[in-house]
Amino acid sequence: MSGGEVAGLIVAVFWAILVSFLAVALVRLSQTLRKTTELVASVTEQAVPLLGEATSALRSAHTQLDRVDTITADVAEVTANASALSSTVASTFGGPLVKVAAFGYGVRRAVGLQAKGAGKAGKTPTVVAGKVLPAARRGSRRNRSKG
Repeated sequence: MSGGEVAGLIVAVFWAILVSFLAVALVRLSQTLRKTTELVASVTEQAVPLLGEATSALRSAHTQLDRVDTITADVAEVTANASALSSTVASTFGGPLVKVAAFGYGVRRAVGLQAKGAGKAGKTPTVVAGKVLPAARRGSRRNRSKG
């Protein structure tokens, strides 16, 4: 055997080993692609029903939101009506109630001043047009200076 034949034989063996490694790599790659195809098919089979369920849940949520919107609008209307009723009642009864309370306070004050006046000899309350006026005091709220 000559040197050229030995070199050709070595090259042929290396090519055979290289082709074997490439064949093994291609076989593994084909197995991986087959498994990937099966996985994608499985995910597709499971995803389609899930998407259908998600769509129906979304439609149900939309229906519920429409109902909540209607309820919110009704509550806003009831609130506006209650506010209007409250202001009507306040304007109708508020003025007279304040007058009655002021009158009651005036009567209590007058009775209290008469009781004090009866206890102190020599001081008589001043009466002007049917109203009892207390004697001027230094510490009364109206006469106090702000400071």
